[in-house]
Amino acid sequence: MKRNQSTEDYLECILLLSRENAFVHRVDVARRVGVSQPAVQKAVKILTGQGFVECDGLHIYLTSKGAEYAEKIYDRHCTIRRFLKLLGVNSEDADSDACEMEHVLSEATFGAMKAYVEKNG
Repeated sequence: MKRNQSTEDYLECILLLSRENAFVHRVDVARRVGVSQPAVQKAVKILTGQGFVECDGLHIYLTSKGAEYAEKIYDRHCTIRRFLKLLGVNSEDADSDACEMEHVLSEATFGAMKAYVEKNG
């Protein structure tokens, strides 16, 4: 599957919001991602078409396919953040940089980072 940063950011956001609240609303996604509600509506339509989310009119739910992909992206984020922190990067920068890097690293580079984190951290 070709990687898409916007798709990945929305899925990760929905995953994290679903861990915090029983229901995920468009307004919460808009606030977290920093976009308008119409932008979220458009993204949700695309994500629904890709089979990543379902909506009941009020709430957004990850499908099993969406949850699996979101968990993979979030694991990448957490692993990269831990890797950067092991190198001495402060927490704020490590989190911000991980958010960007999670979308562009090759599987080989990510695998090496993950192995390093598991061995050293």
